[in-house]
Amino acid sequence: MKYNSKLIHAGWDSDADPEGAITVPIYRTTAYQFNNTEHAASLFALKEFGNIYSRIGNPTVGALEARLTALEDGAMCVALSSGTSAVMYSLINIMSQGDNFISASQLYGGTYTMFDNILPEYGINAKKVDITDFKAVEDSIDDKTRAIYCETITNPGLVVADISALSDIAHSHGIPLIVDATFTTSAIQKSFDFGADIVVYSLTKWMSGHGRVIAGAVIEKGGFDWGNGNFPLFDKPDTSYGGMRWGHDLGELGNVAYSLRLRTVPLRNLGANMSPDTAFEVMSGLETLALRMERHCENAKQAADYLDKHDLVEWVRFPGLKNDPAFELSEKYLQGTGGTMVVFGIKGGKDAGQKFIDNLKMFRHVANVGDTRSLAIHPATTTHSQLDEDQLIAAGSPPELIRLSIGIEDIEDILGDLGQALESTS
Repeated sequence: MKYNSKLIHAGWDSDADPEGAITVPIYRTTAYQFNNTEHAASLFALKEFGNIYSRIGNPTVGALEARLTALEDGAMCVALSSGTSAVMYSLINIMSQGDNFISASQLYGGTYTMFDNILPEYGINAKKVDITDFKAVEDSIDDKTRAIYCETITNPGLVVADISALSDIAHSHGIPLIVDATFTTSAIQKSFDFGADIVVYSLTKWMSGHGRVIAGAVIEKGGFDWGNGNFPLFDKPDTSYGGMRWGHDLGELGNVAYSLRLRTVPLRNLGANMSPDTAFEVMSGLETLALRMERHCENAKQAADYLDKHDLVEWVRFPGLKNDPAFELSEKYLQGTGGTMVVFGIKGGKDAGQKFIDNLKMFRHVANVGDTRSLAIHPATTTHSQLDEDQLIAAGSPPELIRLSIGIEDIEDILGDLGQALESTS
């Protein structure tokens, strides 16, 4: 099937359902009965796949995982309770004390804090660099570097990652490129097509799209050699799982060694599993993803054009504007759409920005993006408030920045609300 059909049909075969359900049922159960002791032993030994316990896998969640895998043209997916858990698990799955990874310096505030404060407490260090400076990326890699990590479009600076170039650097050193694709979704970019090895999502955002659930996912492209000697966790026997050497002992399943370890070690033992009700909500949202993204992108382009010409706006960042530094990369990686987000600096700085936010009427003032509704926030005092001024600038969120997540309402209403809120600051 092609992409739009996969959004509706992939991952669930109604013909195989005994009741003929055309949408996946919600399986609210903790555990699953084994056929016999041999069946149970085979499941735990990964000799066959099946349901054991809903922390590790659930039929409703499994249907979502299959759909997400199909949408990315990947090999396997592990769904998790949040995008933050997905980021964390994607890294600790291949790293231990003393290891490091290369990270984009511009990141979502929660991810920045995870990399700057939490992971170092466990001996894992992020080397934050300007990912547009490929020499700096290359020069930062050493024999303890396990991955390169970036966002497809940075939050909130809207820098578009050159995934092909970054993947070439990563692969030349035998390490993977991990990409947080939340801001693009597979509807406007398939990161695997450009060389990424692992895709991370906050499904909370556009993928589910209605602001009703918190959810995340890690998807593996398949085919990366996890037994190439660069990943000690995949070389040495894993005493937590019967001495399994994840990079060497899985045979044909070695194609998805990363996903199998993520499911049976971090997920099984740390427990950030997705609920079946959440999986059902995400699958319902996915059915309209392509239609919603089309409207999001169209509205965002018109909003960016409007702000770019407004006398009370200092600057605008939107990759789809021809004068934007990321325009050429937008043409290559975002199907020329520019994406769904617009950020701008208002004349009058921080005080004017707060007044603008307080005078919006239709835009919702919330700490979220990717909703059907138009959303606005001042990151320096909210999502990135844990950062000092130097860190704010490094993270791509200067104090005057306003972040807009453009919804799917009528564009006349969107522009009207922006206009009256801007006028209130003059």
